[in-house]
Amino acid sequence: MSAFARARVHPAVVQRLIRGDRAAQEAVYRAYADAVYTLARRVLRDEGLAEEATQDTFVHMIERAGKLRDVSAIGPWIRSIAVNHCLMRLRSPWHRRRAPLPPDEEAAADGTGGALDIERALGRLSGQARLVVWMHCVEGYTHQEIGKAFGRSASFSKSQLARAYRALAENQQDAKARCPDRRKAIQHHARTAAFASAL
Repeated sequence: MSAFARARVHPAVVQRLIRGDRAAQEAVYRAYADAVYTLARRVLRDEGLAEEATQDTFVHMIERAGKLRDVSAIGPWIRSIAVNHCLMRLRSPWHRRRAPLPPDEEAAADGTGGALDIERALGRLSGQARLVVWMHCVEGYTHQEIGKAFGRSASFSKSQLARAYRALAENQQDAKARCPDRRKAIQHHARTAAFASAL
């Protein structure tokens, strides 16, 4: 479930936000900051960029709050602002030239299981594919909405999602081929680490 779905702000607070009330701005920030940061961190894979996108999202929200007409749409509105700020960063030439983060082998062998595997697998996707997967699977966007966010058609979203699913399945098969028994790999890593620390 998306963190945006769990965040709640009373309609009266949203009305005060629209009028520019500072306390309401803070209340909305507190309610949605974690959701925005989580989305940005998962998509951008960089804490600094995620913090920037989160800050820019709320600056944008404060500047444009007076244009919000439906107080019940505050969550989807903030989510769309956050997605747009992530897209801007993914499209920037600077972001495209960045080297991907190396896989964290230590985290892979710590026994935490699937969460790290999913994080690593998503990290192997392009930023655009990662955002499409996140928007569709976690945030619940439709293909039409995703296409619109990217300035494309719904078929763009469908093809990106299909390619991402295929890449994720291939990564999973590769991981199983490299390590058919995860428990043995963790035990081997622990023995290797113990040996290395004894030196």
